[in-house]
Amino acid sequence: MQRPDPSADTAVAVVFFRPSPEQVARIVERFAGRMPVLVYDNGGIPPEARARLRDAEGLGLLGEGRNRGIAAALNALAEAALAAGFSRLFLLDQDADATVETARALGQALDRATGESPLPALVGPAPAPKPGHKAPAYPPRPGLPPREGLRPVEFLATSGSLVDLAAFARIGPFREDFFIDAVDLEWCFRAWARGWSCWMDPGTAIPHSVGRGTIRARFLPVAMPDQPLFRMAVYVRNTAYGWRLPHVPARWKLKQAAYLPLQIGLYWSRHRFSPRVLARLLAALAQGLAGRLGRPADAPP
Repeated sequence: MQRPDPSADTAVAVVFFRPSPEQVARIVERFAGRMPVLVYDNGGIPPEARARLRDAEGLGLLGEGRNRGIAAALNALAEAALAAGFSRLFLLDQDADATVETARALGQALDRATGESPLPALVGPAPAPKPGHKAPAYPPRPGLPPREGLRPVEFLATSGSLVDLAAFARIGPFREDFFIDAVDLEWCFRAWARGWSCWMDPGTAIPHSVGRGTIRARFLPVAMPDQPLFRMAVYVRNTAYGWRLPHVPARWKLKQAAYLPLQIGLYWSRHRFSPRVLARLLAALAQGLAGRLGRPADAPP
């Protein structure tokens, strides 16, 4: 049965880190007064933008303005939403091009997916192309057919995803020791392993990108996001650590074991084969294999 407003039990959750005033204004203009909004200040919100957030209708501001990592910020938002009695949380990055209508469409999608086993933990939009950026790809989950027009996927980006908070409470929080990269991937694999499911709605799309551009191989059909060295190192570390986790499928581990050396080589080439860059990435690889996680020493404050 379709509800009149499938977003009535939903809060919007946004993590801000060094946003522009325009990014803050867009969230306020699109959601404040139309849906409950929870914002986490992960650092760097301009004073005038922070004042606008404090004055916005129906908006709660969390965080101390210190970069605790995306996982800790998302967990704090989920805990606040659960405490306030919400059933669902619409997760957004500060640059996500989403609206109230997006939240309602995903609410309808989550309603359609509910009722059959495995129950949905979250549903997210298809990634729309964004000029100059490599859109993420969400591999299909093998062995499970589409459901009500939705596609089962191995994982989804957190930004744009609508999370069932009852499922979140059962699956557990995002891994804060991952700090930033692969947080969503690990959580979705954990959800599948614990009997829940993740779905993509092809009928709903938002632009999504990672990094500040795209690095492409000259002679191979390989492309990857161009990111600061700190981000790339965390990605390498967390990917390598994922090989130790029993709930990450072997098919994904094998794929990443083949792909990660190519990515390291591409990134190193992009940085003119800098010894410093290679040393940082190889150290990150060793940390992941050894299980040494946590906040990176070079993480921005």
